[in-house]
Amino acid sequence: MHPFLAPEFHIRWSTLVPEAIETDIRRALEQAKQNIEAICSQNLASAGYESTFLALEKATEELGRGWGRLNHLDSVCDSPAQREALNQMLPEVTDFYSSIALNSRLWTVIKAAAESQEIADLDAVSKRFVEETLADFRNSGADLTEDKKQRVAAIEADLSKFTKQYSEHVLDSTNAWELIITDEAKLAGLPESAIAGAAANARAKGHENAWRFTLQFPSMFPIMQHLHDDGIRHQVWEASSQVGATGEYDNTSLVWQILELRHEKASILGHENFADLTLLRRMAKDGKSALKFIEDLHARIQPAFLAEHKQLAQYKAAKSGQPVSLLEPWEAAYWAEKQRQENYDFDEESLRPYFPVDGVMAGMFEIASRLFGITIRQLETVFFEPGSSLSILKTQPSTPVETWHPECGFYEIHDSKTGAHLGSFYADWHPRESKRGGAWMNSLHTGALGEPHLGLIIGNMSPPVDGKPALLTHGEVETIFHEFGHLLHGLLSEVSVKSLAGTNVPWDFVELPSQIMENFCWDRASLDLFARHFETDEPIPADLFAKMIAAKNYLSASGFMRQLAFSKLDLELHIRLSDFIGKDLDAVDREVLESYLAPLKTPSPSMMRRFGHLFSSSTGYAAGYYSYKWAEVLDADAFTRFQNEGVLNSETGHAFREHILSKGNSEPPDELYRRFMGRDPELEPLLVRAGLAEPAMV
Repeated sequence: MHPFLAPEFHIRWSTLVPEAIETDIRRALEQAKQNIEAICSQNLASAGYESTFLALEKATEELGRGWGRLNHLDSVCDSPAQREALNQMLPEVTDFYSSIALNSRLWTVIKAAAESQEIADLDAVSKRFVEETLADFRNSGADLTEDKKQRVAAIEADLSKFTKQYSEHVLDSTNAWELIITDEAKLAGLPESAIAGAAANARAKGHENAWRFTLQFPSMFPIMQHLHDDGIRHQVWEASSQVGATGEYDNTSLVWQILELRHEKASILGHENFADLTLLRRMAKDGKSALKFIEDLHARIQPAFLAEHKQLAQYKAAKSGQPVSLLEPWEAAYWAEKQRQENYDFDEESLRPYFPVDGVMAGMFEIASRLFGITIRQLETVFFEPGSSLSILKTQPSTPVETWHPECGFYEIHDSKTGAHLGSFYADWHPRESKRGGAWMNSLHTGALGEPHLGLIIGNMSPPVDGKPALLTHGEVETIFHEFGHLLHGLLSEVSVKSLAGTNVPWDFVELPSQIMENFCWDRASLDLFARHFETDEPIPADLFAKMIAAKNYLSASGFMRQLAFSKLDLELHIRLSDFIGKDLDAVDREVLESYLAPLKTPSPSMMRRFGHLFSSSTGYAAGYYSYKWAEVLDADAFTRFQNEGVLNSETGHAFREHILSKGNSEPPDELYRRFMGRDPELEPLLVRAGLAEPAMV
């Protein structure tokens, strides 16, 4: 029995125990190596599309299945034994994957097959697969000399090791901090939901008559936004800013090592910098173009950004009776929230009762069903402790679908017209210490054409407290819709080649399906399908909805600039690394972002030490964080078609499914976009949506 490699669609998570990791992954590695050797050993004269390109895609399927499951568990169910086993196998797996494109014999066979008449006669999707595969090999160093290939392989091994250490440091330093409050008077200003959550958290840790706060976002952010006690907010801000920055968890040296290795790899592969290597086959094409995109947006919004902070400082001075001065970083969210409540008579907490997580999911499913012609249903699930289910499975092989945690749900998506099973997915929404922060979507299995896909969506949202359902903030609702958009991109894919399917698209296109779904969290018609009071089932009252819309673009330039700052620093570090090596990381941060950072009294330590998007994998969003804003341009523009034709118009939704969601990377993304919109994207709708430009007069 090899549980990590088991081909069953419904994964038996309880059988995926640390003791099986080395045996299973090593078995899959050996099989993958044999498969690669079989491709290399064939006669060049008879090598064809199926025996080379398709065989290569299938060669690592079993390894990808086992390694993917293990890495998923590492992100949601971390444990010492599992972490040790994963780290033990990491060098071997990394070395194997990096060796594929550097295998001279394999590259000779691939090139020979690519030049055959059979390839010339293939259909368009298969030809694109061939072109993408050849580009993958060349961009990974297939044409390098042998010594340079060996150095690229060594770099990949080091990057895998260092980025894993970086991620572990962030998780461990987040979990290492807690704040226990025993004086209820110190909680003044906190919403009831935050107080109840902190009390439940404390009880779970054995603290009675106390309130426990952590650096997980649903616990920390209400303090920064609502708590009156300035000293506690300062304490929490300081702890948060030190994640990945001190003692045994200090990521500073890892950041520089990762950046230098990436730059060296790019240089060996013939590129001036890592950004140019990474963006070669993305919509932006190179680092210079991506940076110009960010700097152009910066110039447009900087005046509004500075005006917002100046006005907020004046507001604090007027309310506190103190002279006008720069705010401290632990004051900004607090005074911003006070001003929002005063200016708009709107408290975000007033929306929570209308967003119970199950209701949000049900309404989101209804919206997707109407738009995209699908039906979604939840299946019964069961949770077994790891290693405890073997005897049960022998006597009850037809138990419900297993999950990796009791809070995790499982769902199926079917086509409304044909009834075809398109895909299934897991959803796991609440934080725990064994789970890394943030929210994400991933694929566990890409089905062949006509077969179902299997995916997952993960978040760290407000948990249920004291018998009440989990009541979400509007921002958390947007996050759920965002990840569901990624999921639809994966599960509604209809591409004949797996590696071109679903979210396997250029990185600056991948956020379009996710970000366009966020728009449905603001429309009255779509909100009425899921924003219902958890006790009365009443929709959001008209006056509360009006306040919510009025406050929508409050401090929007500041939120906009925050994303631009992350993108600017990311690109500068990956384009001009030689200008910064040897300098203090925080000083570099302030130098690069001089006109991007909020004017605050105390400078914040660099986000780079805890920025998993950039440093928790060999590439990830590195030199690609601009993609969020790039895709926002696409989603704001594309949503104008929904607005013009009806936000819940099924014909518009069908067109989006046909031209975007189903196509994966089977065609160039700019062409797919033109198919849906009938033209190239326009920048103005994003600025109008953010309240930073006036709508054009027609």
